[in-house]
Amino acid sequence: MPYLSIRGTRLYYEDTGGTGEPVLFSHGLLWDSRLFREQVSALRGRYRCIVYDHRGQGHSEPPPGGSPIDLRTVYEDAVAVIQALGLAPCHFVGQSMGGFVGLRVAARHPELLRSLSLLDSSAAAELPLTLARYRLLTTLTHWLGVRPVVDRIMSLYFGRTFMRDPEREAERASLRRQLVDNPREVWRAMQGVIHRRSVEGELHRIVTPTLVMVGDEDLVTVPEAAARLHQRIQDSRLVTLPCGGHMCILEQPEAVNAALVRFLETMRMPSWAEARACTVH
Repeated sequence: MPYLSIRGTRLYYEDTGGTGEPVLFSHGLLWDSRLFREQVSALRGRYRCIVYDHRGQGHSEPPPGGSPIDLRTVYEDAVAVIQALGLAPCHFVGQSMGGFVGLRVAARHPELLRSLSLLDSSAAAELPLTLARYRLLTTLTHWLGVRPVVDRIMSLYFGRTFMRDPEREAERASLRRQLVDNPREVWRAMQGVIHRRSVEGELHRIVTPTLVMVGDEDLVTVPEAAARLHQRIQDSRLVTLPCGGHMCILEQPEAVNAALVRFLETMRMPSWAEARACTVH
């Protein structure tokens, strides 16, 4: 399997190759690069698509020791991946945790990005009440693994429409198994994510063309958080998907793909000013 030796660990990645503009995908917590299967399939004919696993998740190696994997480290990994593969400036697509990473790259290294797509993500730190709940989930995962908390995670990650649809029962079962397959050590990534610092004070520095996408049933990074991103990131565009939870990318892949393709295609226009005229509502 292909790996990049990055900052003391090895990160798994896949690269479709080709001469198209590069699109780097950054996945959410408890998932891996497989999360973007539908998006890579939709884009690979015209774009060079690169997916990778965050350290300590998927096929990527965890760093030595047993300490939490803080988000700063994961963000610095993303910068290193872009540089190691010569992707700059690239389109960056981040889902949830991947969006946390993308926001930091855009604010601190704008020269690395051509565009930024944030799927069900936020710039804020966790509120005290939700942080307490997530600490409990992380502690249980540390000692017992994901299995005892998987039903709670499913109810948080997926919207009520998806969870109640009898025709998607097999799909839910498959996704549940994928979550359970996470090793106990994934608690290190969980700890780093839930204790992340806010970057709301850095949003004014983002000049990268930005798409903000959210499901109207998202309980983790609620639609109000997406609206704040849209308001604070200059010239961003906001797409709200009806009947979608935190994992719109899995619940409604066709709608996500359509919005993403439309946004990326505007980057081919002569200027972002012209692209604003085509804003998707």
